[in-house]
Amino acid sequence: MLRVLTSTLRFPRPWKPLETRGCSSNPGAAGREIQVCALAGPNQGIAEILMNRPSARNALGNVFVSQLLEALAQLREDRQVRVLIFRSGVKGVFCAGADLKEREQMSEAEVGLFVQRLRGLMTEIASSAVMGLIETTRGLLPGAGGTQRLPRCLGVALAKELIFTGRRLSGVQAQALGLVNHAVAQNEEGNAAYHRARALAQEILPQVDIASGMAIEGICYAQNIPTRDRLEGMAAFREKRLPRFVGE
Repeated sequence: MLRVLTSTLRFPRPWKPLETRGCSSNPGAAGREIQVCALAGPNQGIAEILMNRPSARNALGNVFVSQLLEALAQLREDRQVRVLIFRSGVKGVFCAGADLKEREQMSEAEVGLFVQRLRGLMTEIASSAVMGLIETTRGLLPGAGGTQRLPRCLGVALAKELIFTGRRLSGVQAQALGLVNHAVAQNEEGNAAYHRARALAQEILPQVDIASGMAIEGICYAQNIPTRDRLEGMAAFREKRLPRFVGE
């Protein structure tokens, strides 16, 4: 419940169609840990990413993360997708956090590279604070950006308390803290959060039009063009060094 609703995203960028648009039109996707479903009819414009790794409770392993990054890259180029819902194909589980069994077999260098990829992924799906809290329940320091985003959501004092204690939060508690927008009572099928996320996506759908999104993006980018930081960023990329931004 908690994690499904924190993972509803909107994309105000241009796309081209996915190769596979239907939920069942690609039989080869059945065995994949990450599957993409484009809804049709009145729900056209809504896409779903189905996380389906039951053997590890959707833990973030190498294959899982690679397929998720691939799916997001596809969706970013799909002009027809306006709203994205993350959902789980594993009953009773959204995502168990890091795959510690797999990570234990990695070298220190491999762990560093994997965590770097994971941070990029969490930034893109805007749910790293929740993922970080899942990791702390296993006695680990959040490594995917949770130490940075959680204080920005809740304030330093409360973020420290949750990180240091590794406390598990119910959906109602998370809503009270402002970590999620909605908490819903579970139904017999176990998919109440999905239905609430779907309803929210349907509410968002008519509000998102590509032309307006592109116009807003153009205005924002125009403000960035004359800045020193933009030139510094390009120079740093060309010279293969870290940028030295000054906020101007």
